[in-house]
Amino acid sequence: MTDYGHELIFGSFLTPDARHPEQVVALAKLCEQVGLDLATFQDHPYQPGFLDTWTLMSYLAAATSRIRLTGNVLNLPLRQPVVLARSVASLDVLSGGRVELGLGAGAFWEAIEANGGRRLTPGQAVDALDEAIRIIREVWAADRRGGVRVDGVHYRVAGAKRGPPRRTRWGSGSARTSRGCCGWSAGRGRLAAVAGVPAEGAGGAGGPQRARGRGRPRRPGGIHGRCGGCSTFPGGSPDPVRLPDRATRAVGGGVGRSRPGPGHLRVHPRRR
Repeated sequence: MTDYGHELIFGSFLTPDARHPEQVVALAKLCEQVGLDLATFQDHPYQPGFLDTWTLMSYLAAATSRIRLTGNVLNLPLRQPVVLARSVASLDVLSGGRVELGLGAGAFWEAIEANGGRRLTPGQAVDALDEAIRIIREVWAADRRGGVRVDGVHYRVAGAKRGPPRRTRWGSGSARTSRGCCGWSAGRGRLAAVAGVPAEGAGGAGGPQRARGRGRPRRPGGIHGRCGGCSTFPGGSPDPVRLPDRATRAVGGGVGRSRPGPGHLRVHPRRR
């Protein structure tokens, strides 16, 4: 198995239910208390039953002190790249560096179109994601001279000001859309597949095998030689802190043994 050199991150995948806002806030705080690295949230701006993910993350950044926060994944077709870049950088500064950026190319096109977005084919959506990543990186490059200029097929930026600066690890929701990112996130089934152990809720004996096939990055390598690969595992259980401990230990221990020297791997122990 290829080691892409990323720090392994274990977290939760929380539903921003607008009917029970106090519940999602309490669950995010609980994730921090038990030692998870990351709290992630669905982002479906067209879904009136959900809290707005970016507003929720901003609230939780003030309500927590250690845990990192990210959309899983942010809906790019309904979030303009320049504004998104500034939003991520701003909240990252305000939270003390606790914001990660996860981008999604889009999926529910009828709902996206109904809310003012453009319907794209899967190939067009991935190309638009590439353009957006380029724009976001340029906005964050505050030390470069001149404005941001990207004349793409899907996005056109003509001299936008740069900043605030941000040097974040970020990724996409799958291997297929992760080109240009620092990696991609995987759920419990893929975690079990990497570990080679059965995954609860992954379809029995066949689950890990199927997950292993889907979980292999199609375009490894890239930016600074560290991009590609999977390093983030948000749990999908109704209990967000009930991660598959056996798989977590197997993956964390295996990577730790394969990397020379201390300080290359951090996996928080579960605290009760």
